[in-house]
Amino acid sequence: MKRIILILIIVAGISLLNSCQKVKDAGATSAVKVANEWWVTLDLGSTKDVFGLGHFRIATYNTSANDNNIWIDDYKNGWQVKFKSQVDYKTLTFSANAAQNEYYNITVNQTDGKILPKAGHSKSGNVADSIHMKVEFSDDPGNIYEMNGVERTRFPQDDY
Repeated sequence: MKRIILILIIVAGISLLNSCQKVKDAGATSAVKVANEWWVTLDLGSTKDVFGLGHFRIATYNTSANDNNIWIDDYKNGWQVKFKSQVDYKTLTFSANAAQNEYYNITVNQTDGKILPKAGHSKSGNVADSIHMKVEFSDDPGNIYEMNGVERTRFPQDDY
């Protein structure tokens, strides 16, 4: 009987030690390194801010599947697009081929997407992550637009 109790105590102790392992980023989504809001401009070739929109807000965030896809959403502020892009979390790069737009019926090709940690500066000069991507919309084929900008710091002096 003492032997059974000793075995149960050892098994319980091992189970307790295994359950105490540190959980990495509990509650964080897979997209935590690339998810943010951004202030971007829409450029076409050498023409900066091609439509005179100035800086407008977009977002990158995880999908409900919490997989290797993210949503890119301009909140209908720019071209009125929301589409899924495949992301490589190790290199912070992303791209999409003929991704369906959720706001109206077009597709989007998105290339050269990347997040550059601490490579930009906000409106007031704070160091911030930078974002870059090229996009082509099926309702304007042949024109490759660039979205470039910096993360939204949420400081009032940095909001456009």
